[in-house]
Amino acid sequence: MANAWYLYVLECEGGSLYTGIAVDVEKRFALHLAGKGARYTRSRKPLRIMAVQAFPDRSAALRAEYAIKQLTPAGKLAFCASHPYICSRTG
Repeated sequence: MANAWYLYVLECEGGSLYTGIAVDVEKRFALHLAGKGARYTRSRKPLRIMAVQAFPDRSAALRAEYAIKQLTPAGKLAFCASHPYICSRTG
């Protein structure tokens, strides 16, 4: 999807989940790992990308992010199970 925005969920240390949006999820994950992402992931090291969902624009991604953040942890895990992240890099 050209010009897509992505909602992503990260698993962090301690089993917590972080939800965010980005144009390039893998690049954003690298920033989180480098300590240059959100304050939350600076104190709780991200371990892996659990889920990704594409949206046509930033506005739609922001609405979805808000909805996911309202879910219980079990609801977030169910979302992750239905939108698993598949690494786009090969090799």
